Amino acid sequence: MRRALISPFFLIAGFIVALAAVDFSFSHLLLPLDNRVSDRFVRIHAGGLRPDPDIVIVDIDDRSLAKMIDAAGSWPWPRSVHGELVEGIARQHPRAIVFDILFAEPDVYRPESDALFNEAVRRVPNAYFPMVRRSPSEDAGGIPLAEYAPALGIAPTPSAGRDARVSLILPLAVAKENWRAGTINFVEDRDGIGRRYNVYTDAHGWRIPSLPARVVGDLGYPLPDRETIVLGWRGAALSHARVSYADVYEDLERKKPLRDPEEFRGKIVIVGTTATGLHDIRATPLSSLAPAVEILATALDNLKNGGYMRTVPAPASFALALLLVAALCAAFLTRRNTLTIGAVLLPLSAVVLGAEYAALSRQLLLPVAAPLVFAWTFYFAAALLEYLRERREREKTVQIFNRFLDPRVVKELVSHGTTTESISGQAREITVLFSDIRGFTTLSELHAPAEIVALLNRYFSLQVEVIFRHGGTLDKFIGDAIMAFWGAPGEDAAQAEHAIAAALEMADTLERFRQEIGAMGATFDVGIGIHSGPAVVGFIGSEQRQDYTAIGDTVNLASRIEGQTKGVSRILVSADTMTRCAGAFDFVGHGLFKVKGRTQEVELFEPRRKTG
Repeated sequence: MRRALISPFFLIAGFIVALAAVDFSFSHLLLPLDNRVSDRFVRIHAGGLRPDPDIVIVDIDDRSLAKMIDAAGSWPWPRSVHGELVEGIARQHPRAIVFDILFAEPDVYRPESDALFNEAVRRVPNAYFPMVRRSPSEDAGGIPLAEYAPALGIAPTPSAGRDARVSLILPLAVAKENWRAGTINFVEDRDGIGRRYNVYTDAHGWRIPSLPARVVGDLGYPLPDRETIVLGWRGAALSHARVSYADVYEDLERKKPLRDPEEFRGKIVIVGTTATGLHDIRATPLSSLAPAVEILATALDNLKNGGYMRTVPAPASFALALLLVAALCAAFLTRRNTLTIGAVLLPLSAVVLGAEYAALSRQLLLPVAAPLVFAWTFYFAAALLEYLRERREREKTVQIFNRFLDPRVVKELVSHGTTTESISGQAREITVLFSDIRGFTTLSELHAPAEIVALLNRYFSLQVEVIFRHGGTLDKFIGDAIMAFWGAPGEDAAQAEHAIAAALEMADTLERFRQEIGAMGATFDVGIGIHSGPAVVGFIGSEQRQDYTAIGDTVNLASRIEGQTKGVSRILVSADTMTRCAGAFDFVGHGLFKVKGRTQEVELFEPRRKTG
């Protein structure tokens, strides 16, 4: 019993699926591509959204740095300036005042300024300050968490180490009793782009809240039970409402303020900077130069309104890759046209990408670029394999067809996609020609075998050229006989006419050949019999060797007709052949003949070229 072979398409599919499993589980080599595609869609989608109008940025912009020179000097300003701002904004009853400015060290040169700032902050119970989580490698020299946790809002978990330390940049310029703090660490992916924000940071079993989480939690909004969120961007870069720090500060100094006295009522006010000279910028999906304060505002917006993104887990992306590869594999296994498969895969890819974009409206990140890459990788690999298979098949077909067809006919058949399988086992109407050499036995006895072989090869070559020239199919050589037929593998409506024309030219070629071989040609003659009718045509033989041949009564009768030519005519055709092309030639009737295997006699005719 022969062992079934695994299709190469299965092997390619298995290899691609294995690559996908490794990539989605470990290497993540295609993650940057997924991120880039998602970033592009996120930018487009965000452009149609609007950020929370109740989050306002008081912006230390380039204009503020220039206008505040007289009042506050160059940056960094005395902290009393911020204290005045806090008091002025607090009078409008905002929900929170959030600084995106690190107050990491006391101002040793202006301690009175820090004192005024802290006095102002003491009277504002909803002012919040940032801190930064340093590298965990520095934790050994950090603050004891159990001691500082209450002041910083750090919560222990059941696994919290009581002696654990953590390295933090604290708001040391702010009095400890005024600490309402959270981290503002920039969370960047491997490509340096920030797409996520911490809800909390786990340090030795202690949960250190981020600044947005601290603010939103204190305002009574529920927080997601996850360490990070994927930010849901709203609007283009710099879309959150913002007012210039200098404008707000100057208005507070006026006896008769010009700005809306309710400007910040019920708002979350963020004090941060977009000034280019302060270099507080990060790379995000919206911009490579996004101000950090805008990222903080987006995180606050997301946690307050539940607008953060949910990411489809990696197994779902792997399942999509598996589904696409499996569908493509099935298409190739069923011998679908390669171009057709590609023509379907292309719009399908567009639909899948469209689904990724549509999922954004449901706050869902559905990365599909990597699954599509694996699908297209399989497609191109399978298409190459199919191309090589088809080329081998064409070469095999050409090699086989060249044995019994004119090369020009072979080229036409192959160009129409004809293969050995497609023309095998067909019932066709054909015209069969048998040509046998007369006097061959005598010739063989009088000459050396090598001489006879050379003579036969020369004769057959000449006659095969004639058969091919008239569109015939060479079936085989049977000793000193030639069998050919018309009507297969290609259709031939004038098959009988072509067969007779070939027979007449074969007779002319015989005469020239006899002159060519001189004395040997005295006894060299042929008989040609032709008959038209139904036959089965195809490749017949063993697994090791097959020939394209015709079988059936039509073939047998053509052979018998050739046997009746001796002493009658060099060429004889049946009435079936004659009636198919009666107008193309003149025919001389030779009467009825009794042939072997037939109960009824067969009427035979000698074809001649038309005269006059």
